Amino acid sequence: MSATPATPPPPPSPGLGRRERMLLAAVAAALAVLLLWLRGGLHPEASLEALARRSPDFATALNDGRPTVVEFYADWCEACRAMAPAMDTLERQHRADLDVVLLNVDNPRWQGEIERFEVNGIPHLELFDASGQPVGRSLGARRPEELEALTNALLTGTPLPALAGVGAISDLSAPTPATTPTAPSGAPIAPRSHG
Repeated sequence: MSATPATPPPPPSPGLGRRERMLLAAVAAALAVLLLWLRGGLHPEASLEALARRSPDFATALNDGRPTVVEFYADWCEACRAMAPAMDTLERQHRADLDVVLLNVDNPRWQGEIERFEVNGIPHLELFDASGQPVGRSLGARRPEELEALTNALLTGTPLPALAGVGAISDLSAPTPATTPTAPSGAPIAPRSHG
């Protein structure tokens, strides 16, 4: 039998070259950016989340002597996310004079406030004066200039601007003159009597 010559082992492969390492680093960076983008890190909702984290406690905000804007929102709400950069700017510009509080409607912790303020659509803003008394509300998305107008009204104590979906809140505890209409017989007229 003849011996077959053994094949020599292949030469050892050198480690990754500089070009391969650079390409690998570029691919890793691209994947990291893609993952961040897909998880919402590069979208406007990131400022919504940041604003919610910076938001003061609701009860504290109502008692600190500054006007307060409370936004009822949800992470999945497109209008809330679209409005987030303007709300963030508003909070940054007026941080010393105004509280901006975000309450997530998906958090059961805020169920009492959701019911109290009859939140049935978002974004929903509740507006409070410096003494913590409700002065109005705004339903629906707001443009930056509308948010600024609402803020200026709160800061100056002037009436809220006439915008669609914005309304003042009446003080039902204020005394009103007793003017109950009466029928010719002198009996009070009931609301449904058509008298």
